[in-house]
Amino acid sequence: MQHNIIDEAKSLRKYLHQHPELSCFEENTSRHLIERLKSECTPDELIVFKHYGVAAIFKGDKPGKSVLIRGDFDALPIQEINDFAHKSLTEGVSHKCGHDGHASILYALARYLSLERQEKGDAILLFQPAEENGEGAKGIINDPLFDSLKPDYAVALHNLPGYDLHKVVWRSGTFTAAANSIIIKLTGKTSHAAEPEFGINPALAMAEITQLILDQNQPDLDTDDFRIATPIYTTMGDQAYGVSAGYGELHFTLRAWDNQVIRDHEEKCEDIARQVAGAHDLKIEIEWTQSFFANFNDERVIAAIKGAAAAGGYETEQRATPFKWGEDFGIFTEQFPGAMFGIGSGKNCPALHNPDYDFPDELIETGMIIFKEIISQLQE
Repeated sequence: MQHNIIDEAKSLRKYLHQHPELSCFEENTSRHLIERLKSECTPDELIVFKHYGVAAIFKGDKPGKSVLIRGDFDALPIQEINDFAHKSLTEGVSHKCGHDGHASILYALARYLSLERQEKGDAILLFQPAEENGEGAKGIINDPLFDSLKPDYAVALHNLPGYDLHKVVWRSGTFTAAANSIIIKLTGKTSHAAEPEFGINPALAMAEITQLILDQNQPDLDTDDFRIATPIYTTMGDQAYGVSAGYGELHFTLRAWDNQVIRDHEEKCEDIARQVAGAHDLKIEIEWTQSFFANFNDERVIAAIKGAAAAGGYETEQRATPFKWGEDFGIFTEQFPGAMFGIGSGKNCPALHNPDYDFPDELIETGMIIFKEIISQLQE
């Protein structure tokens, strides 16, 4: 029985890989998952959220805790260079973070729970869109339909290239960094390049802002106040050599281990930008985009993850520092006791977001086994 489930989940994974969709545009992916859940699984309830998210709910025979398991399903704007049979059919879009695999693990778990319900409590299997841009978790948690779920715990995994295949990687406290991206727009006055004194060129202000923001970095990974700003994009003026620019933009991504540290860092960066702009008589507009809370792991859930790994016979490793990448599951661990953990994708697996990456199908069964055991462990 379990063998058939895994084979079907692997087939689903390859289908999703062939038909990737970008964040906030996963209409067909969502529809396909809904059809599969309705026809091949028997959830007690199926909730379809406003922006493509889906929750399949399985109720145990006895009262117990409600455990939410999250799996994402959006792809990335990356051209795939692999040439296997299930390669992406969409030009410039591909599953290069393994979300096709994460969703397939959840599908396998849904199939399993359809045949063998957990003894106690509710299992909420959340298929989530738009993780990559931070909009998915936020949209679901703000959807009125989510109010009825009220999970006691929330759990998610991410595959991890560079670690031995199937190894369970855990960490107490912060697992992934808080991240937010700032866009600074500076408007001065365009003038003739021969008479820059009659205009207001933002170049010097842009250089000062960049230097002062980078001066705020605390790059020591072992400190609680770790924080870094990374310059992402800069633009100013046009390739018109007779014109002194009157407009410029600066984009930075900020990261920190702690949600309060990044809030303070955001405020400091805004203050720097506004003060420098004012000193140069520039109008300023600031926007924020792609915001991710830090994933803070609850000790009770970490104990369940380690217990599930031990029950399944999987090797574990405690990570010394958090991962520096952002993950929007942090909005769940901000509001509910929860945790994110990793499963090794292999020492030689291409890195995440690389054009030759492909999710290892061997992890589907591993993820399913660990998740179903976590649900059981959290009922004790």
